[in-house]
Amino acid sequence: MAKQRAYDGKKTLTLDFGTLTPKQKEFMKAQTFFVCYGGARGGGKSHVARVKAAGMCFRYPGIRILMVRCHYPELEENIIRPLQRMLPEEVYRYNGTSRIMTFDNGSVIKFGHWDGDSAENEYQGVEYDVVFVDEATQLSERAFRYLTTVIRGVNDFPKRFYLTCNPGGIGHRWVKRLFIDRQYINDPDDPERNEDPKDYTFIPATVDDNPYLLEANPMYVKQLANMPEDLRRAHRYGDWDALGGNYFKGFGDQHLFRPFKIPEHWPRYRSFDYGLDMFAMGWETVDQDGRSWVYRYYEKPDLVVEEASAQAKAHTLPGEKIQATYAPPDMWARLKDTGKTMAELFMIYGLPIIRSDNSRVQGHMVMKDMMQPIPLNDPYVKSLFPAGQAPEKLPGLMIFDNLDRLISDIRDIQADEKNPNDCAKQPHDVTHSVDMLRYYCVSRTLAAEEQRAKQAEFDEMYKTKQDYTEWMCGNVPTDDYMSY
Repeated sequence: MAKQRAYDGKKTLTLDFGTLTPKQKEFMKAQTFFVCYGGARGGGKSHVARVKAAGMCFRYPGIRILMVRCHYPELEENIIRPLQRMLPEEVYRYNGTSRIMTFDNGSVIKFGHWDGDSAENEYQGVEYDVVFVDEATQLSERAFRYLTTVIRGVNDFPKRFYLTCNPGGIGHRWVKRLFIDRQYINDPDDPERNEDPKDYTFIPATVDDNPYLLEANPMYVKQLANMPEDLRRAHRYGDWDALGGNYFKGFGDQHLFRPFKIPEHWPRYRSFDYGLDMFAMGWETVDQDGRSWVYRYYEKPDLVVEEASAQAKAHTLPGEKIQATYAPPDMWARLKDTGKTMAELFMIYGLPIIRSDNSRVQGHMVMKDMMQPIPLNDPYVKSLFPAGQAPEKLPGLMIFDNLDRLISDIRDIQADEKNPNDCAKQPHDVTHSVDMLRYYCVSRTLAAEEQRAKQAEFDEMYKTKQDYTEWMCGNVPTDDYMSY
């Protein structure tokens, strides 16, 4: 039995949280910094997270705990209300406005949700000893990394990050990498980014590990068995290879390349997505094969038009000739207060822009098409490979491998549940860079002209020793010309 003794100031209470399964007990005892539980439906994930959080509050008076889920209604239904039913009213107080549960011994549980970029402002500067994330695969890796930063303090309380999850969702890739595949960063040039395998524990659990659920609801297994094959493998058996997790399933390491010096004759472009929540700009160039390369990326929130224009110019190198800057169509909507458009304001601040197409489905399909391999003939690109090792084909859309945020967002963004041909619009924090790239991809671009092509034309003219009159006018007029 999971029991806990609590003191309400008058008497000692014995709290009975029910009987835990062996896998749930393993979760309760784990002591690594990151502890992940689940991987399939029915393993009792949310219940054991509630028991662990309440138990830590009673055991460590004054501890501060944050419990997060992607959407608040699900947080209230799966975490807050069951926790209130589980605890006697005399040991805690709950403030529904601030969503804080305060225990009589000074311990606190803050219930929060993650709604994208604005959530970073909500959690900036806060300090907790322990963080719980229920259904972690619903959060992006950026959100996960940010939440780890709130775990700090100089007290003696344990510092832990607990996660529960199922396969699928925007966080599928990073959860699978850390807890299933156990592939960790090991960068000798930047050791602060390195990940220690000893910090990560994964406790797999399926419905078969939860006899109490099977006894209470024997039809649950059949319900899981009737799901589509990929979902059945993932949610019934915890198969992390059954679901790919993103919209651009073909995007991978073959689309990444180490940074190199861009040839002068390759045309260069810019594109951006703009809102006060985020200004996301990319720099693109096109080789002689018509292959696009994204070679620079910048993003920053809370920029007004003047600041966004200044940053775009500041991150464009001196002498870097930009053929065009593509922007979303809503930049041409007139502002109510001034009657001007955003496009006019960008022009005023020195950043002329060209209107891109806003068809989401068409744009994303163009992006997928550009990711397909095309013949590699550009001599400069071939020279970037070891002698004799240049491939016959290379994707039509390439990205410099140091653009981590752009690469991560492309890998993480999901298909829309209502329209599989489109990308999901939530969570919003991974859409900015993808939209930026979409505006570029649907706009007309030209392949780089073969280097010295024009010079060769003049050289040929020089060989024939044509003078100016002959070259410009076809030589002197003849009788045929005069009588035409």
